Amino acid sequence: MAEVQFSVLEKDILQELMNIGFGQAAADLAQVIDLSIELSVPDIQLFKARDLREHIANAVDKDQEFSLVEQYFLGKFKGIALMVFPAKAGKQLVSLFGLQDHRNSPSERLELLEKEAMIEVGNILIGACVGKITELLNDVVIYSPPRVMIHDVRNSALPKSIFDPSSMAISMKTVFHFEQQEISGQLFLIANQESIAWLKSALHAFMEQYE
Repeated sequence: MAEVQFSVLEKDILQELMNIGFGQAAADLAQVIDLSIELSVPDIQLFKARDLREHIANAVDKDQEFSLVEQYFLGKFKGIALMVFPAKAGKQLVSLFGLQDHRNSPSERLELLEKEAMIEVGNILIGACVGKITELLNDVVIYSPPRVMIHDVRNSALPKSIFDPSSMAISMKTVFHFEQQEISGQLFLIANQESIAWLKSALHAFMEQYE
């Protein structure tokens, strides 16, 4: 299958749309927890779909344990969103959301609260980010329920129902940090080759509005 490439201009426009999408996501979450969120410059990479594990592993600290929130999105823009947190962030998120005083919680209850907090963050960040990008590109997506995997980030695999392992995938990533808190994470939007072709067409249609 032929590899799809992006021109410098196409990448610049996509990066700007990602800035808008990630910015909307950060603003939505800040309204819930009353904290500002700092975002890195979005990073765009193309890679073989079968290399997802290596791609994620290269982006995280190999000496840390991580928790992962994954959620599929389906539309013309089709793929998977992955939100990666250090394992210790779960307890801090429980406190930020005021779910319960985790110091007095049984371990089983605390683990459940941590998953609830991560799912809440994932719903807000992923939904707002993907939603804004697809809105700007005239698409509508539906979402699967988010799923939390504890300490399993390096074992992630792209679903074959969406991704042909031999085809290309595109990764759009930002690093986010909660202001005044020692909590940071990474958000990946990974779309399949069919979506890459659609993205190129949609980006040109978007640019034509301003010519």
